[in-house]
Amino acid sequence: MPKQIYITREIPEAGLKLLREKGIEFDMGTNDLPPSKKEIIKILKKKPYDGVISFLTDTIDEEIFNACPTARIFANYSVGFNNIDLEVAKKRKVEISNTPGTSNIAVAEHTVALMLALTTRLVEGDRYMRAGKYKGWNPKLLMGTDMKGKTIGLVGGGAIGGEVAKILYKGFGSNIIYCDVVNNKKLEEESGAVKKEFGDLMKTADIVSLHCPLLPSTTHLINKEALLMMKPTAFLINTARGPIVDEYALVLALKNKVISGAALDVFEFEPKLAKGLSKLNNVILTPHIASARETARNMMAEIAVKNIISVFETGKAINSVLG
Repeated sequence: MPKQIYITREIPEAGLKLLREKGIEFDMGTNDLPPSKKEIIKILKKKPYDGVISFLTDTIDEEIFNACPTARIFANYSVGFNNIDLEVAKKRKVEISNTPGTSNIAVAEHTVALMLALTTRLVEGDRYMRAGKYKGWNPKLLMGTDMKGKTIGLVGGGAIGGEVAKILYKGFGSNIIYCDVVNNKKLEEESGAVKKEFGDLMKTADIVSLHCPLLPSTTHLINKEALLMMKPTAFLINTARGPIVDEYALVLALKNKVISGAALDVFEFEPKLAKGLSKLNNVILTPHIASARETARNMMAEIAVKNIISVFETGKAINSVLG
């Protein structure tokens, strides 16, 4: 009997082609919005699926595992996997995989774009023009700040942080500092980055950019106390995970000019925003699109499917997150 999997939302043809070539049958959700847990459970109970491709928006917990006891793998269509209960997966001997390295360039480029938008006040300028406020050139209108020579603080010195550092170091002559649980010699060699303690980084950086995973230790890492450490002229960028930032504390910090501005692609209460966040002029908001590039999405689809195939053929995922 052919293997069959369930894909909770649509993935690119690049991944589906690999499934067809291997004779793996699949059912796939077609709704643009994420399915509810109730909807996923209902579908999983219909067939003895051998595997599932899930998304960050899917909560994969004991209820989901109970609904599909035949599944040998849940392949997450993302780099992150904080949506999956790994302890339950280990107990049930269900393989869990992710798609590492697929979005490094895309997220790094988006991060730098947000930095430039903040420092040039580009979004404010766009709104100003659309509102019909422009009456002619004014030397004091929407004064921004230079990127060149600024000190960039990376909270997390992994692959994406490394790409951000290279762009800024080579393109803008930025001074790179970073904090991480491990030293990254490659980062230091390629961009002259200097490792700092978290507190020193927050006090020193002109722009703080978040690139750490969401863990219990990083949830609300950027809280009221951390924001108060920052320079009043500094900016905060988050293209990592929403709950790393205490969004209510950030709203207050932006309102009270504790920091100059922020740019967020991910949100603590996604898809909802903390009250008052969208009304602030000194914040830029993008709808979780940092990795939204055709190349990145195709790679994610291919790797997710290759993990499925590998489990079916060898019993082990290529990109297992269970160790």
